[in-house]
Amino acid sequence: MNNQEIVQKLWNLCNVLRDDGITYQQYVTELTYLLFLKMMKEQETEGVIPVGYRWDDLLKKEGIELKTFYQRLLLDLGSSDNAQLRLIYSDASTSITEPKNLEKIIKSIDALDWYNAKEEGLGNLYEGLLEKNAGEKKSGAGQYFTPRVLIDVMVQLIDPKIGEHCADPAAGTFGFMIAADRYLKSKTDNYYDVVDMAEFQKKEAFVGMELVKDTHRLALMNALLHDIEGRIELGDSLSSNGKWMKNFDVILTNPPFGTKKGGEGVSRDDLTFETSNKQLNFVQLIYNALKDDGNARAAVVLPDNVLFESGIGSQIRRDLMNKCNLHTILRLPTGIFYAQGVKTNVLFFTKGKTDKANTKEVWVYDLRTNMSSFGKRTQLSMNHFENFMKAYLAEDRSKVEDERWNVFTREDIAKKDDSLDIGLIADESLSSYENLLDPIELAEEAIEKLKLSMDLLNGVVDELRDVENRIKYEESLVEYSKVAEPDEVYSNE
Repeated sequence: MNNQEIVQKLWNLCNVLRDDGITYQQYVTELTYLLFLKMMKEQETEGVIPVGYRWDDLLKKEGIELKTFYQRLLLDLGSSDNAQLRLIYSDASTSITEPKNLEKIIKSIDALDWYNAKEEGLGNLYEGLLEKNAGEKKSGAGQYFTPRVLIDVMVQLIDPKIGEHCADPAAGTFGFMIAADRYLKSKTDNYYDVVDMAEFQKKEAFVGMELVKDTHRLALMNALLHDIEGRIELGDSLSSNGKWMKNFDVILTNPPFGTKKGGEGVSRDDLTFETSNKQLNFVQLIYNALKDDGNARAAVVLPDNVLFESGIGSQIRRDLMNKCNLHTILRLPTGIFYAQGVKTNVLFFTKGKTDKANTKEVWVYDLRTNMSSFGKRTQLSMNHFENFMKAYLAEDRSKVEDERWNVFTREDIAKKDDSLDIGLIADESLSSYENLLDPIELAEEAIEKLKLSMDLLNGVVDELRDVENRIKYEESLVEYSKVAEPDEVYSNE
């Protein structure tokens, strides 16, 4: 039995929990608690788990006794002296109400082919489970899961090196950093060729930060199973808690879509431009967090609105092109993320040594127009990126003959308010009735655009309310000080 078959068996177990009303996301979290114990046994590293709370202890119990023991186990491991255990089981609680369902899942996990799972890699098995979860629309997990093929393309082109500090400020399940680690291991025989750097690669090379607690838990588990012990913080990179993220050689990331909710402002004082647009804030965070040595680089997945939003958006893009060499934009096909109609891109840039005029020209590859509609039926594969990668890596980009590959000078971009919504080729479907898009897809795309517009408008309204409230508060303080001020009394003594 290979890992793919094991993942499918684990996934099918979710049907057991339907009567408990458990969501796919809750199921993956529940599996994480149980798989950690089982995988520690398989890897013969149970020493970190207190005696009496190990996998075989779970197997011995049944019924109400099992459920009670499991609940106590989650609580006690969440307050363990071991940092690794404490983080994975922090605030852990079970969503399983029926003891018989818990028992069935534990026994089913134990009966899987763990010998072959270890041969293929337990980390790969867990990644497969996360990918399965992301593929289920009902789970809503696709919002933080980037297709592995796209991650691998970005990693290969950014080409991280041994000894470099790599980061993901919107870490999700830590997929980018794990792919970067895998890439370097493949080039160095699992770091045996650079044995003096192996400890650095394991403990310092790959770091990240994730806002959502359950997703952070999945990231910790994913890193653990890939033998990575770098810092993965729980928190908001756009808050002051994220200020530790700086001086990196490589940043690879896919920031969450949307705006800051509820009028919550970005609390970092090192971002020059204020906006409620989350992606624009991440863009600032990323190029400011790169070293200014002329070699530090980033690849970032961003939605179309970042390319064309005016006002603050234009200023941030201008700042980016001044401080960095924004050398490449990949216009991604639609349908590769969980939301229909969301149009995304990858921006590739290198931080300059100075803060001025680092971008001279921008090369754009259009992998969107006249492409298949991707989804469950048509899967994105490495073959789809082959021509783009050839163009990207070409010694002389101007000699590449590909209609999808076009260059724009910095001067041309400046004439259009620094909009980067460029490089899309002629859409053949518009000239053929047979090729018109599915009306349902068109409607879904329109809905996504309206949602995005509403998010942006709500963000503006929230900011205006904040300003109005601050003004009213300051005026009330002035009035109060006038009322409270005592009359002056003069006396001659």
